[in-house]
Amino acid sequence: MKSVVEKFLKYVKFDTKSDENTGTTPSTPGQMALAEEIVKDLEAIGLQNISLDSKGYIMAELPSNLDYEVPAIGFIAHMDTSPDMTAENVSPKIVENYDGRDIILNKDNNVILSPKDFPELLEYIGSTLITTDGTTLLGADDKAGIAEIIDAVEYLAAHPEIKHGTIKIGFTPDEEIGAGADYFDVEKFGADFAYTMDGGAIGELEFENFNAAGAKIKINGRNVHPGTAKNKMINSMQIANEIINMLPAGERPELTEKYEGFFHLISINGEVEATSMQYIIRDFDKDKFQKKKDLLQNIVEFLNKKYGEGTVELQLKDQYFNMKEKVEPVKHIVDAAFKAMEAAGVKPKVQPIRGGTDGARLSYMGLPTPNIFAGGHNFHGRYEFIPVSSMEKAVQVILNIIEIYSHK
Repeated sequence: MKSVVEKFLKYVKFDTKSDENTGTTPSTPGQMALAEEIVKDLEAIGLQNISLDSKGYIMAELPSNLDYEVPAIGFIAHMDTSPDMTAENVSPKIVENYDGRDIILNKDNNVILSPKDFPELLEYIGSTLITTDGTTLLGADDKAGIAEIIDAVEYLAAHPEIKHGTIKIGFTPDEEIGAGADYFDVEKFGADFAYTMDGGAIGELEFENFNAAGAKIKINGRNVHPGTAKNKMINSMQIANEIINMLPAGERPELTEKYEGFFHLISINGEVEATSMQYIIRDFDKDKFQKKKDLLQNIVEFLNKKYGEGTVELQLKDQYFNMKEKVEPVKHIVDAAFKAMEAAGVKPKVQPIRGGTDGARLSYMGLPTPNIFAGGHNFHGRYEFIPVSSMEKAVQVILNIIEIYSHK
């Protein structure tokens, strides 16, 4: 059997960067290539009811070996990596017995992973770290989660003397573009509840996340010669600037933390005649979330009255909601994860997710799904790294959760 590290190093070699512009599921062919490889691994382990559908969703089962009923537990991770950074030709570096000093990721481009910039590195002195080579992301989000889940069920399959209930595993495409749960068949999956292994640093345990919406704004201007532009020109870029300035100055990602929400301008492209903008809107509180959306709509209405109807076009779409509302009625699943971490010698860090996971949407689809650490740091970029010890602890946490629910 390959170790969790060997599994992880194999999976990151697949380029599974997702792309919201392709209009397909999975959005990129590399995800299906990885899915087919994972299916081979699941077959080798001896899991049952393995399926890979045309959309790239994998499901499999390790049947119960108990003679009494206990809950069926699901463990879920996603196969895609972020569009923010290339995942082509990922070449991980192994740093053994980390000494607390700078790690040169790429000498040619002077890419350095330094505790001056990332002080959390100092928490792993003496540990083995897996880093990038400074030219790509690593893919621990969420291939670490995949490797950890498979490693745990492989261990159970190889040790039938260990008693456990039914274990369901699921791997999804396109989580990074907000589509990971689009075609997830909760009824087919058949779990009573589940956990996504999609968190960051060791100890993270999350059952609250942002309410989320996306806004696409198109501004239609009018271009005339600047020498004769008075009372004629409508500069779409200036209107875009008005929108930016009419939103609360302090409610941006770089100025917020903990339970504070934000408006995040993720792209802007324009000329005098036409400018396009994209925002994401986030807040934990449902009422504050609605007020943020209302504010943006009111701004658009105001500018259309000012410049003429149709000047500003807004497409506003909800993306996902705070899972807390769906998880709290079955809070025992969070308590079990807490106990499982403590039993593994991990200090639980219960905190809100300043983002979202597949679990947020799945919770609203009838499958309560809190989120557990996968162990990585600095996701979505060239400074991503993961300690091997964190991956090993994640495997133990999975096994401990299964053990907790194996009793009557």
